[in-house]
Amino acid sequence: MKTAQDLWQLLGEARQMPYGAAQIALVDELLRHVDTADDPALRFYARLFATTAYIYGGEPVRAFPSFSWCVADFDRNPSPYHEGGTHNLLWLFKNMVHSMTRFPELPLERTYAVLDDMERRYRESGHGLQPVYKHRYLVASHIGRTEEAEEWFRKWQAAPRNRLSDCAGCDPTTLVSHLVADGRFEEAAELAAPVLAGDLSCSEQPQSILSELMVVYLRTGRLSEAADAHRRSYLVERNNLADLWGIGDHIGFCARTGNEHRGLEILQRHIDWLDRAPSPAAAMNFAASAVQLLRRLTAIGHGDTPVRRADRADATAADLAGELETFALDLAARFDARNGTGHQSDVIRSVMSAEPYGVHVPLSPTARRAVAPEPEPVPAPRAEPLPEIGDTATAAELIELAEQHFRGDRTDALRAILTAYDARFAEPGDPALAARLWAMRGFVLPDEATAETATAWERATELFSSAGDTARASAMRARLALYLAQNDGLTAEVLATVEADVTVQQEQGDPESRAAALFRLSQAYRMTDRLEEANDTADRSDRAAAEAGEPRLVAYHAMARAQLRAMAGRRDEALTAARAALAFYADHGPDQEHAEAAMVFGQITDDPAEIVAALGVPLAFGLVGAALPARIRRGRALLHLGRAEEAIADFVEAVAFCAESGAEEHGLFARQELAQAYHQADRPAEAAEVAEEALLGFERRGLEEPAGNTRFLLAAVYRDLGDTDRALMIYRDLVERLADNPAGRGQVAELAGELLYDLDRDSEAALTFRAAAEALREAGDPAAELRVLRRRLMALNYADEVPEAEEVIELAARRYSELPAELAAEPPVIWDRAVFAFEIGNLLMRRGRYAEAVPHLSGAPESLRGIGATDDADRVEGMLAEALFRSGSAVEAERVLSALLKRMRPDAPTRDLATGLYDEVHKAMTGLNDR
Repeated sequence: MKTAQDLWQLLGEARQMPYGAAQIALVDELLRHVDTADDPALRFYARLFATTAYIYGGEPVRAFPSFSWCVADFDRNPSPYHEGGTHNLLWLFKNMVHSMTRFPELPLERTYAVLDDMERRYRESGHGLQPVYKHRYLVASHIGRTEEAEEWFRKWQAAPRNRLSDCAGCDPTTLVSHLVADGRFEEAAELAAPVLAGDLSCSEQPQSILSELMVVYLRTGRLSEAADAHRRSYLVERNNLADLWGIGDHIGFCARTGNEHRGLEILQRHIDWLDRAPSPAAAMNFAASAVQLLRRLTAIGHGDTPVRRADRADATAADLAGELETFALDLAARFDARNGTGHQSDVIRSVMSAEPYGVHVPLSPTARRAVAPEPEPVPAPRAEPLPEIGDTATAAELIELAEQHFRGDRTDALRAILTAYDARFAEPGDPALAARLWAMRGFVLPDEATAETATAWERATELFSSAGDTARASAMRARLALYLAQNDGLTAEVLATVEADVTVQQEQGDPESRAAALFRLSQAYRMTDRLEEANDTADRSDRAAAEAGEPRLVAYHAMARAQLRAMAGRRDEALTAARAALAFYADHGPDQEHAEAAMVFGQITDDPAEIVAALGVPLAFGLVGAALPARIRRGRALLHLGRAEEAIADFVEAVAFCAESGAEEHGLFARQELAQAYHQADRPAEAAEVAEEALLGFERRGLEEPAGNTRFLLAAVYRDLGDTDRALMIYRDLVERLADNPAGRGQVAELAGELLYDLDRDSEAALTFRAAAEALREAGDPAAELRVLRRRLMALNYADEVPEAEEVIELAARRYSELPAELAAEPPVIWDRAVFAFEIGNLLMRRGRYAEAVPHLSGAPESLRGIGATDDADRVEGMLAEALFRSGSAVEAERVLSALLKRMRPDAPTRDLATGLYDEVHKAMTGLNDR
């Protein structure tokens, strides 16, 4: 049997949990045992908290009996223990009134009776009636008694707020809803602005007011704010059954803003919640919004889209619309029968038949932007002039002209010349001339025309051999072999062919031919990962190219050399070669080679600004194969430069490219990058949505490392969103997953402890910091362990767990004594050790133990000044002076303070504190002298 102490502890644990099924399960366990304990206070507070848990956990119908029990206990047995729960009990009357309107089986008279009881209690307790007027307005609005509702609205707005009024977010939310109903959208937006800028700590905010503001922002032309309101509010509501009503509003918003696909995703995710809806009213609103969406899908030709449900047969969008329409109207009729009006049926019909707003609001954070400006200016495409082909040109002259343009990288001109040749001449009878023609024909064929290219070059090889031109035949044979090996793989036979050609060209060829042969051999070595031989051969090729005296050939070899050097890890040489190639092609073109050179340079350089400038070129010129790697690398560079908004555009394009090309796994990594960019751009709602998508994909594919990285990002995002429960849940999950990685486990546990400390959950923070320190010690990182021990000491200080804090002080002293001398001398370690002394002083001095603090603080200021941490040194020295003064050493304190004030800058952060303490010390010493 559980003791009362056990049950109080269980209640405390439940209070720390987020609202939802898990918390309710713990509350139910508590209630099963609470009446066995001889503790009336426990029985009262357990049921009082259960009422709140049921309301916000999506089971408000269970709150009625627990609340009634509390009211009866409060009235029947007035006791001192009730005093601490009086405010909460009175507060919950509002929830009861609100919930009662949502169950048509509850007579309206009972709702009014509770309202009257609420008013009586508020009067007797000395509170104003502002909350009562508000809830009378809400009841009248629900029924559809417009004039009565307006009267109560005026009284609500005229009455002053009091301690039982709804929070600074919920009252304005209701007012915004009222203004929206009147079409006063600008007023609603103006009202909401300061509310959103303030501190909203209520469990219903800011998601509730943001949900109301979706339409407000849309109607006032603030489309990006409308999209953000949708994302941020749905992000919170999607995980809580209690928010089913609000989720329906999001479905309706999607249906009316051109986001039918997104609306269907939301509907599919939550359709099964209808079977366990928190109230009939929530089910009715959700169903009506779903009908609106499903009718819209049917209207645009997607009525046969299947909607899957867990416990019943799938239905098409069109069929489900009819089913849910009947469901919603039946519920509305039950409400109207209870209320004696037709108002709810009118409202539901209006929701179901609502037409689109006529404005498309992009809601998906992965949707392409209509206009995505380039981060840096890019060159305009060059207009490659077509050659002038004289009418009297001979076949030999045209072939010669074609070869000139081939060497000049003018592919369009080459193609035009060959077209002109084919229109005028047949294949030359001279095999040497015909061989040159077939060689050129192979060069202009598209990349995918492998068989046609091979046929052309085979023909060229045969003709060169027939003409007795063994050098050109050898070169053509080697070129063809290497070309086919790119698809078929490089065999020993291919390599032998390429090596044989080098020998032939060395004996018979000119410098340009020798350079080409050596270039091919270098590429063959690269294909077999023989990088040292590839680079050595490339050097020989480069020398031959330089001997040929053709700058374009030299630039081409520089671009290839850059890639080879980079593959071999010779980055500086690679960068020099890539820069030279880019400079030539940027000046001389053509666009294709300029794009290739820019892509190579952008992949090699580590300078973010150079990456951004370079990779705009292949993207602007549409370089084949560049879309994904260029977008990802440029996006990362933009993030490094702090230009997150521009990076978002690149990552969005990367996601879209992956979707279009079917590269699903690459798309997951692109989403991960995009989530990071949204996070850095301070757009956490979008970051969370995209990261969740990426995480789901990684988990499905069993990709644990990127999944872990994404969870880590999500924890930070949810922390930024203020969803600390979810952030802590992710941190704890990561700690479990990192059981075999003590360094990672320690890092994550430290972040979790930091969050708990910020939430003033100091005992939990101390325990978490302890686990982090132990993990970091296991990882062999003593400096990090000591850093976390300092943070553990801080948490124990504020948790008032002094004996354990003193154990930490002793443990840290041992750890510092064990540090290697070189590590102990590092500035971060020196800083941590001195600030640890400060935290010891803080612990002791808060408890009046000033004399004990002095030896810990002594020497710490000098250590901090030795590493240039002047402001921190001033703060610690000021604490030392106070410890001396409070422990009876006023003379020493005055000496320390006098020296400190002489050293301090006029604008030093702690100067005023030091001055005030000096005055206090001086006054005390003067008083002693006077006596």
